This record gives sequence, C-alpha cells and structure tokens, in this order.
Amino acid sequence: MTDGLVLPGIGGSDEAHWQSLWEAEDAGLTRFAPADWDRPELAEWTGALERALAGFSRPPLLIAHSLACLLVAHAAEKIAGRVRGAFLVAVPDPDGSAFPIEAASFRDVPARALPFPALIIASSDDPYGTPEHARRRARDWGAGLVEIGARGHINGASGLGAWREGRMLFDAFAAGARDSG
Repeated sequence: MTDGLVLPGIGGSDEAHWQSLWEAEDAGLTRFAPADWDRPELAEWTGALERALAGFSRPPLLIAHSLACLLVAHAAEKIAGRVRGAFLVAVPDPDGSAFPIEAASFRDVPARALPFPALIIASSDDPYGTPEHARRRARDWGAGLVEIGARGHINGASGLGAWREGRMLFDAFAAGARDSG
C-alpha cells in the first residue's frame, strides 16, 4: 500500500484506465477531485490539488496522467515539501496540434527543475506528446525518463488494463523516493 494521490487528466480516467484500476487495488491511493474534468481551469485544478494534499498526514507520491502532469509542473513551487515525488505519465505538449483548446490555461508550462523527485513515462506514439517533447521536459524538470515503446497515450484506450509494467516502474520509483526522502 502506497500513500499516493492520483491525478487524472481531462475526463477523469474512466474505469478501463490504469489509474482507476490501481485505485481499486490499492487502498492507499486517493483521487483528487476538481470541479470539472472536461473543462479544466488551472487555478481551480491547483486548488483541488492543494485541498487533496491537505488530507494526507504525510507527503504522498503524485501519480499524474496527461494534463495533470502539467498541473504538477505549474503547482510545483506551491506544493514543494508536501509531496514525496511525482510519477508523470504521458506528458502532453501544450504547443502540439492535438492539445485540447479546453486546457488553454495549462499552457506556458514552467521549464524549471521540480523541487521533488520525478519520473516521466513516455510512449513513442503518443498523439499528445512526442518522445522529443518528453525528453525536453525531463531535462527542464530534472526528472528521470523511461520510454516504453509504442503504447499510445498510455490510457484506457491503449488497452493496457492494470498496466503491470507501469506499476513495477511506479513501485521502483516509490522505493527510490522513500530512500531519498
């Protein structure tokens, strides 16, 4: 069991998404709850993240997918010291043609090192972010990077189920974050 805060992207990660399946298996995982999963506003999502963190007695690990990875980067300075690390899956490119207009407030992503350990997981055929983009974000944020081959957007539509490979990567990251904290 891990103290973890699940941060889905737009739509909130349906029941076929690995984040939802991990939550169902691990009572230590909690999902943050913004007011609107489909029309995200950075300020509101940041507030929801801060409220969710207030519910933990010790700093959790963040488990972010897609747009929520950008949320973590935007909120990093505000939440420093209140999280143990961030597992960032399928970081989208806000300048890419597929980036949703509804998420415009998440553009202008900070390019500074995150104040906590971070690991980016990237797919070679993610329609929302190229491997080059993931590599650039890893450099900018001082994060590790694991490229897992062609897995689409690493979501429910990717057919990964509970994504055991991802859970092993997360568990290894969690062990390292525990050792460094």
